[in-house]
Amino acid sequence: MTTVGTERGARRRRGTAAGTLLTAVLTAGLAASCTTSDGPRDDGRGTTSESPAQPGEQDSPPPLAVKIDNAPAARPQTGLDSADVVYTEQVEGGSSRLIAVYATELPESVGPVRSARESDLELLRQFDRPLLAFSGAQSRLEPQIEKAPLEAVTPESEPEAYTRDPGRTAPHNLYLRPQRLMDDPPGDTALTTGFRFGPAPADGEPRNDLTVRYPAARFTFTWSGAQDRWLVSMDGSPALTAEGERLAPATVVVQYVTVRPSGFRDFLGNNTPFTETVGSGEATVLRDGRAWEADWERPAAEDGTSFTTESGEPLNFARGQVWVVYAQAP
Repeated sequence: MTTVGTERGARRRRGTAAGTLLTAVLTAGLAASCTTSDGPRDDGRGTTSESPAQPGEQDSPPPLAVKIDNAPAARPQTGLDSADVVYTEQVEGGSSRLIAVYATELPESVGPVRSARESDLELLRQFDRPLLAFSGAQSRLEPQIEKAPLEAVTPESEPEAYTRDPGRTAPHNLYLRPQRLMDDPPGDTALTTGFRFGPAPADGEPRNDLTVRYPAARFTFTWSGAQDRWLVSMDGSPALTAEGERLAPATVVVQYVTVRPSGFRDFLGNNTPFTETVGSGEATVLRDGRAWEADWERPAAEDGTSFTTESGEPLNFARGQVWVVYAQAP
């Protein structure tokens, strides 16, 4: 088994390094059951073309984004397997939290729900006034949330949409009931992410697994030929649904970005990292048991993110759930 560092040879990254260094460790090897088809079984998420281009250009209702706890005490989370897109980001102390975006399916429950961060506002500008469900925010951040083009959904604003699990301890026990907010999912036209879905590009390196390390968190994605999916592990343990099944996206994107200090701190004095998702840089895209080195570009906060191969061709994702892991560009 060969380990490849984040430098990936002499290839130059356009992303700028800042803040605490995150190390992505890529473990290469022949995937035992790689598929060379047009993609995994279609689970109803993802289209055969580029997602809608711009916020405000579609007539569908907005998507639902939920800020989800990822501390060990919060696992297994509920409703992650129903999300169309799951974003992972670094928070205080080098740990991680998730943002799950729902457009084609609304689970009965999602959580545990936790607090919003400044980075979330930039990330969610790609959607047309999305609903953002979160447990609260620092008082200094609240004016920014109020000005942001989104609808904030908190236990204070929508108390009937939230419930506490008496079997868990606070703050890891707050759950959202999405159907108290919307009767039906808005549909995939609400996913103005810029992602394209379709047949895999030519080539691609066979890959068994990939690990991304934050200072105090670790994500590993292991290819399963039997499931045609990437099985998720967190901090060395299998990531499960509330029903005990493995979390298993069809496409995984490790997007190398700038993670820098922000002007906010938590109650312990730890700085809150700001993840810059506007700009350009490099990425590693996993699908069908293979990996592609890619370039990403998001010109403005209102734009989705496009991914292209090293030759400049659009890079299609496999149909199904997408995980985007934001990792520090070296």
